[in-house]
Amino acid sequence: MSPALFALAVAAFAIGTTEFVMIGLVPDVARDLAVTIPQAGLLVTGYALAATVGAPTVTALTGRLPRRGLVVGLMSLFTLGNLLGGAAPTYEVLLAGRIVTGVAHGVVFAVGAPIAMSLADRERGARAVATMFAGLTLAMVIGVPFGTIVGQSLGWRAPLLAVAVLGCLTAALLRLLLPREIPHAPTAGLRSQFAVLAKPRLLALYFIAMTGFGGSFVVFTFLAPLLTEVTHVSPAAVSLAFMAFGAAAVVGNLVGAGLAMHSARGAA
Repeated sequence: MSPALFALAVAAFAIGTTEFVMIGLVPDVARDLAVTIPQAGLLVTGYALAATVGAPTVTALTGRLPRRGLVVGLMSLFTLGNLLGGAAPTYEVLLAGRIVTGVAHGVVFAVGAPIAMSLADRERGARAVATMFAGLTLAMVIGVPFGTIVGQSLGWRAPLLAVAVLGCLTAALLRLLLPREIPHAPTAGLRSQFAVLAKPRLLALYFIAMTGFGGSFVVFTFLAPLLTEVTHVSPAAVSLAFMAFGAAAVVGNLVGAGLAMHSARGAA
């Protein structure tokens, strides 16, 4: 693994940790900020919506910017969002911090995947992208369970502040290790990106992805209160559930990358 690709994987690890660690802390946030469980769950939904809307919008608006500077700036924004969330005095400020972080999340992955591919030759492009996204899946195995334990022990703010520190270090790594000049084609404009929504076949694919991920994450968002308040298991079991989910994601990621490489060789 090249140092630059390692930096991208660390960025994905930090992003994956801050995205999912809130799921394990929903009951703690609800108690501390005096909000309901559904309101605390909106911290996960708001993050996801910000990533969904922010990725195509900000990617289109920043399509001509140098890639290294853009990614470093996005990780700085990611750090700011986590600091805002970790120091939030109210639920509304915490939600604002989550939205800021979610916007950075979506664009980092939209920009980072092509950068990862540019760091490898054509045949190894899929593996390079899988390596970057392995940081995201490893966050589920290591970052989220550990962050949940820390949050349950030291308070829900501690994991967000810890990820903010990691985000700051990651921004420095990206600035140091990424090539100064990264070739890229200008991204499609905002109108062109949203124009794909008018294509029935793509809409069908989006619907499949939306229902597949949406169905699982509706339960996943409230996994902590379901386990502790409905099935009456210990809080430690929540971390084990996240770890099992993350391990399955890592295996699927590696298998998918292997199949993509095999398909690429067959097409050649």
